[in-house]
Amino acid sequence: MTPLLKVEGLRKSFGGVAALRGARFELEAGTVHALCGGNGAGKSTFLSILMGIYRRDAGKIWRNGQEVEFSSPAEALASGIAIIEQELSPIPQMTVAENIFLGREPPARFGGVNFRKMNAAAQAILDDLGFAISATRRMYTLSVAQMQLVEIAKALSHDAEVIFMDEPTSAIGHREAHQLFAVVQRLREQGRGIVYVSHRLSEIFDVADRYTVFRDGAYVDSGLLADVDRASLIRMIVGREISEEYAKINTPTDEEGLSVAGLTSPGKIDDISFTVRKGEIFGIYGLMGSGRSEIFDCLFGLDRPSKGEVKLFGKPVSFAAPKQAIAAGVALVTEDRKLTGLNLTDSIRRNISLVSLRDLSPNFVVNSRREAKASRETINRFSIQIGRDVDPVSSLSGGNQQKVVLGKWFLRNPSVLLLDEPTRGVDVGAKREISRIVGNFAAAGGTVAMISSEIDELLGVADRIMVMRDGRAVDVLDRSQATAEKLVNLSV
Repeated sequence: MTPLLKVEGLRKSFGGVAALRGARFELEAGTVHALCGGNGAGKSTFLSILMGIYRRDAGKIWRNGQEVEFSSPAEALASGIAIIEQELSPIPQMTVAENIFLGREPPARFGGVNFRKMNAAAQAILDDLGFAISATRRMYTLSVAQMQLVEIAKALSHDAEVIFMDEPTSAIGHREAHQLFAVVQRLREQGRGIVYVSHRLSEIFDVADRYTVFRDGAYVDSGLLADVDRASLIRMIVGREISEEYAKINTPTDEEGLSVAGLTSPGKIDDISFTVRKGEIFGIYGLMGSGRSEIFDCLFGLDRPSKGEVKLFGKPVSFAAPKQAIAAGVALVTEDRKLTGLNLTDSIRRNISLVSLRDLSPNFVVNSRREAKASRETINRFSIQIGRDVDPVSSLSGGNQQKVVLGKWFLRNPSVLLLDEPTRGVDVGAKREISRIVGNFAAAGGTVAMISSEIDELLGVADRIMVMRDGRAVDVLDRSQATAEKLVNLSV
């Protein structure tokens, strides 16, 4: 049978640095093919070439047996190839329907856009996917997770035969992920081919039939997922054995670090109470819309709760703005590093120094020498893989970008660390490094509260886990009590 897509010998370099070195791949109809590899393995470059975003330096691409070369995404779409991208790019002021059909709006009889027809078509797609989102809502009113669902609907609206899914569940919860898996199953049954990229290995084994592994831009291996186990796949991805995916090195003390009592923000969270001890990693789990991130918004001064009390190390605090929380030693790693964690147009060095500029340059003029020294020390401390620290932070892989986010906060020596999805979109090696960084912080007496959609991650690093549902805390489980089944059952 002729494959839907075949690639041989694909090569691409940027400024003399090889991003792809002879990559190959083959996609058959009616299969879900996992494209695996760590950050920097070349997966995004590979997909960008197939979508006509980058021009390849060498290699050949066949679509249904015919050799092709796409010079734009429009040409790839015309050939029946669509992509659900990891990085969201919505037009905030437009509606959901307008974003889904951007550039393909149905015309009205006397010119303009037939909004009624477009809204109905968009709503039909959303309803068919099981996504509870109105087609007429403005994008800026949606959560990050809901925006991701719209991106999925947008890609599927093209009725493509080949669909690239690049980290499609990175911003959505457990329930939404299962909705997506059901969609993937329907597409497979229709004979379409899915190229599925995800750092969540358990997800890959649940949804995919075949795998291909890239490492350092080169092809490593491919085959049936039924023929490999998790340990073997990790070994192929990282090139070495990893004994534990998550490092557990901290021991909670009896001393109170962060205490929350009756925290309430109408329509968001209701009567939330918990205590995090020094040396503890306190996990928070819940589905999309459960109120997880809203807790951190209140704790960091991004939202003013209507009632409730917060204490740091036994002393009451109230933050009207993030700068007050920062001054008190609280750091927040937000759930979306691209939108709220980094300034993508600025350099690695400036991103690292951003929240410490006043300390590094107290005389209102940037002290370049001190800034460069702080950047260098942070890069070495967190083993951030870079070219030069004056390069744009957008040039880094996801795992290294996340370490920049962590590094900028650690430069301030925080005492309380609020982590919202700290390993989203990073590979298994970077995941372990980040868990080691956080574990060392807690082991040194730091206080950590961590939100994660990945149950395995919480079970691996958290000392206790609070489960959220509909804006309320349902239960708090000790590490010895917590199981995946319990967390899911409590959250729904």
